[in-house]
Amino acid sequence: MTDLHTPYDMIGIGFGPSNLALAIALQECAAPLNALFLEAKPEFSWHPGMLLDNSDMQVSFIKDLVTLRNPASPFSFLSYLHAKGRIERFVNRKTFFPSRHEFNDYFTWAADQMQDVCAYDQRVEAVAPVQGSSGTVELLDVVTTDASGRESRRRTKDLVLAIGGAPNIPEVFADLRRNSAVLHSSSYVTQCKPKLASAEHPLRIAVIGSGQSGAEIFWDLVNDPTQPNVDLIFRGQALKPSDDSPFVNEIFGSAFTSDIYNRPKAVREAFLTEYAHTNYAVVDGDLIDQIYGVFYEQDVTGTEPHKLWRNTQVHSALAVDDGVELTLSQRGDVSRQRYDLVILATGYTRRLDDTILSDLAPWLTADEAERSYQLPTREGFQPRLFLQGYCEATHGLSDTLLSILPRRAEEITHSLISGLTPMPKALTAAE
Repeated sequence: MTDLHTPYDMIGIGFGPSNLALAIALQECAAPLNALFLEAKPEFSWHPGMLLDNSDMQVSFIKDLVTLRNPASPFSFLSYLHAKGRIERFVNRKTFFPSRHEFNDYFTWAADQMQDVCAYDQRVEAVAPVQGSSGTVELLDVVTTDASGRESRRRTKDLVLAIGGAPNIPEVFADLRRNSAVLHSSSYVTQCKPKLASAEHPLRIAVIGSGQSGAEIFWDLVNDPTQPNVDLIFRGQALKPSDDSPFVNEIFGSAFTSDIYNRPKAVREAFLTEYAHTNYAVVDGDLIDQIYGVFYEQDVTGTEPHKLWRNTQVHSALAVDDGVELTLSQRGDVSRQRYDLVILATGYTRRLDDTILSDLAPWLTADEAERSYQLPTREGFQPRLFLQGYCEATHGLSDTLLSILPRRAEEITHSLISGLTPMPKALTAAE
């Protein structure tokens, strides 16, 4: 399919929560924009590999897709609860933190109402500049393929990238990327759980990482009916609790984005280091207590089906006999351990060079976005490029999280519609 005669005003790559929030903002301000979002998956999904039973959100439901921008929006979490007939029962739970399953259902509910602006099963393969007669780049061609291999080409004036992070695979596991015995936490539910269910004997599993994902996976495995033997391996001395105290939580407010952006680079870097414990390599306090209880009970019973490898480095990983052999160093003591499965709860990487925008590298003047989330480009390049979720170094720790979705969507929407006559109605309109 080729759609080049009528360019879109904007194409968004990816249709997760960030671009979903943008699509809703564009609709609610009645922007006269011809916008389309492209998603590689066949349908909407939000971290399906980590939709664990009994796991709750770590962010308030008020920080949904719209409320901080427009509390009266019909796309709010409360509107979702009302539509599902659960609003009073949710109130009775007396919590700000829905289950992860429920928040995923909320996102899906909202996405289902935006079907007309999203094309699913569209993997972006290339973004190519389109030059006019003067040599100026006036438009962009976005090339996609679907599951059958059919190619489509669409033309756009502006582009918004919101594809999330890529699984971080430590170098020691680089040669085992395609080994079915090694998987990233992002595919835990879809890949690990079926292996557990079909195994003829309890599996021995290593979980690598000391953050929330690693802790949740460890706890889920410990309680799995197949009774696997699980080792939790990490470099630090202890699982550390996340800091979600009120004064610290202010750094995730939308107003703080400008504050951190306007600081010198060295100050920003020091700030990100100081407050990394709010988001990275930290675990919910209640979950830490539960995991501690596992090992305490092992001491009581004198059994050791699970092991805690703290202060431990993984020096090598070798494929052996339908499993993986890890060489572990713990305070200088080296041992080799064989596992049926190794789960890498090692986070995500977000490097612009690894995205489809690398096609446009010759036209970029910097790899960091401006305050408006727009990438600076060379003279003679007219399309505007916006980033969602790739600006942590300049815009703060909230950039990769849900906290600022509505406000960021509002800011990008204002940029997209700037210059339109007449200007659309206010984004915060309550009608």
